[in-house]
Amino acid sequence: MRNIFFSIFLLLFSLCGPVQMAQAQAYPDRAIKWIVPWPPGGGADVVARLLGNPLAEKLGQPVVIENRAGAAGNIGAQAAARSAPDGYTMVFAYSGTHSINRHIYKDMPFEESDFAPVIFLSAVPQLLVVNANVPVKSVKDLVALAKANPGKLTYGSSGNGAINHLAGQMFSSLAGVQLLHVPYKGGAPAASAVMAGEIDMVFGEPSTLLPFVQSGKLRAIATTGDKRSVSMPDLPTIAESGILGYAVTSWNGVLVPAGTPAPVIARLNADFNKVLAQPEMRARLLQIGYEPVGGPPEAFSKHIQAETLKWGPVIKASGLQVN
Repeated sequence: MRNIFFSIFLLLFSLCGPVQMAQAQAYPDRAIKWIVPWPPGGGADVVARLLGNPLAEKLGQPVVIENRAGAAGNIGAQAAARSAPDGYTMVFAYSGTHSINRHIYKDMPFEESDFAPVIFLSAVPQLLVVNANVPVKSVKDLVALAKANPGKLTYGSSGNGAINHLAGQMFSSLAGVQLLHVPYKGGAPAASAVMAGEIDMVFGEPSTLLPFVQSGKLRAIATTGDKRSVSMPDLPTIAESGILGYAVTSWNGVLVPAGTPAPVIARLNADFNKVLAQPEMRARLLQIGYEPVGGPPEAFSKHIQAETLKWGPVIKASGLQVN
């Protein structure tokens, strides 16, 4: 009897490979939902919509963007984690949601093991901008103004614990100034607030802020990366402007629910890489401050792990915690 059961087990196991291959060959046969855990108009939304149409052409099926904002991206990520692992739900993964939040939120609604990596899309140095009426044109000017008015200058972010919140905290700490943080429900609302003069400055996604910089409504004074941005080479970094040791770079990519068949992930990865390799797509991404990366799923997984380790001590030292 044991031999019979063992034989049945081996038969079923041997069928798993052909079944997964059949799934991959038939995939996709309907629309694919891409959850963006942020409001419309923010950086994540802009990039997902930019990539969505050419990706749909490669896949032969529509890619439908679904914005699910809230809890610094946790709500949308949780929805993706609970979706069927069939390749028809993806989530826009962001440094805050997948490396920072677990150090801030006491109760995370998902674990990183709930996801499987698809691709590392891009690295994103943040942009430091001020309202056009704020009398500063450089980081040096900003530090001097902040020291003369301790606790009075305000900066916005896309939410408590978001990477642009931490960018402001790190700036305050390393520059020795007191800035007042004002959280918003996404990058687009924060950009609107700084344009309206509700706040003095914001550290944010270039894709959201650059149009307003180009129109003269906002003034860009620096980028936050460890080297000058490829897409904004004329802007100095905060570090080279005198705040030594300062470096904050956001990143994003794509995840699917854990258990999604490997051939399906391979198909998504291959088509995303093809889209990122298109010269016109690379140019459009660089134009809005996103530096394309691409590569295999494993490279993205390693990056998430490294960033999670990096931000832990920083957040612990800040004492920041939500709920």
